Amino acid sequence: MKAHVSSILLGVRDMEEAKRFYTEGLGWKIKDDYGVSVFFESDGASPVGFYGRDGLADQVGTSPEGSGFSGLVLTYVVRSEARVDEIISEAEKAGATILKPAGALPWGGYGGTFADPDGYIWSLGYSDQGTDQPYAE
Repeated sequence: MKAHVSSILLGVRDMEEAKRFYTEGLGWKIKDDYGVSVFFESDGASPVGFYGRDGLADQVGTSPEGSGFSGLVLTYVVRSEARVDEIISEAEKAGATILKPAGALPWGGYGGTFADPDGYIWSLGYSDQGTDQPYAE
């Protein structure tokens, strides 16, 4: 198995709320809306989509109930500290819970963290220490 993710599916409790958060709040563009699932334009990266939480849990053979830290963090690397600040602000206005405000990180970078309305954690980061980072923008 290669170190590659073909797509990322997030199980959401309320499809319409999730779509509003990501489209109106963060500016994502919907590529395909199948009703039970939605996929966003990916700019050549692994596609990100939503699926109803209960249906997705059933599809993979687990319970849709869960709480606390799942061990999954989605990262988004940008090219400036200012962009980290902008995205944190956009997410908060859209209804995200800010888990860690933007600021200096222990390893020398700059970043912040928020949770979307379904509790998925997004870690935003910037570092001037490398030139081959997996930049999202």
